Amino acid sequence: MKTIQIKPIATEFAEDKDLAAKIRDNDLRPAIECGETVMLDFAGVTGATQSFVHAMISDLIRRDGPDVLDSIQFANCDQAVKYIIQIVSEYSQYEIE
Repeated sequence: MKTIQIKPIATEFAEDKDLAAKIRDNDLRPAIECGETVMLDFAGVTGATQSFVHAMISDLIRRDGPDVLDSIQFANCDQAVKYIIQIVSEYSQYEIE
């Protein structure tokens, strides 16, 4: 399993969608394409914007389908971050139906 620590990249408040896209393109997508499970570790992240989470996972869901979420684990998320991940995951799946 590959672990990606979000805080060292995005700081305590993850809002930069360009950084999220880099995480997706440089780390997340290549690992998933190699068959790895990826843990996105939000330890120390106190908040995230919807656009950050969208840039990180929505394209993967739309391109590969909702089963791609079986390859992604979300760890150490506070309630606000969990909620945003859930919203983005749901509407990204809705967009492909």
